Amino acid sequence: MKTRLGCLSNKSDSYSDFSEFLPPAHETTARCLKLSTDEVVRWSESFDHLLSHKYGLAAFRTFLKTEFSDENIEFWMACEEYKKIKSSTKLVSKANKIFKEFIDVQAPREVNIDYRTREKTKQSLEDPSPTSLNEVQAKVYSLMEKDSYPRFLRSKMYQDMVNRAHAQGQRSSMHAIPLDKMCLGGLHCTEKEIG
Repeated sequence: MKTRLGCLSNKSDSYSDFSEFLPPAHETTARCLKLSTDEVVRWSESFDHLLSHKYGLAAFRTFLKTEFSDENIEFWMACEEYKKIKSSTKLVSKANKIFKEFIDVQAPREVNIDYRTREKTKQSLEDPSPTSLNEVQAKVYSLMEKDSYPRFLRSKMYQDMVNRAHAQGQRSSMHAIPLDKMCLGGLHCTEKEIG
């Protein structure tokens, strides 16, 4: 058992083992990103900055997949979409979907929240409003900021991205990083993950 857990704990830095995340090579090899070293380094300044940058968010999502904890960022993103809904019918539908997928006990992608928050959210969603998920979203955000984000910054994947951006910047003034290298340190993103 200990050996198996040891293997899992090493997975986040051995991203070459995650070939199931890779799309066919022909889908990514020709595209390039214009991403400066400053942008990649800026992701380390704040969690907000990372999530607000299209490719920072994609990198973080990819990293969380390697750690088998992407339900947190997927939940956070679902909440961001939820807040933008104007139609009360769609709000109810999306609230139910989010609750069943992420919040309910034994949900397929259950986020780690305490009983009180789960029950308060359940009550709040009985008559959903655009702010019904704010408290639970903030708790999941805080968990990612304190736990996953520091691991992301220490990860080989992020360090390789910084080094690659820096090396690319020294070679040309365009600071282009091939998309297949960006996505992300050898793990490829889908167009959906990039946005």
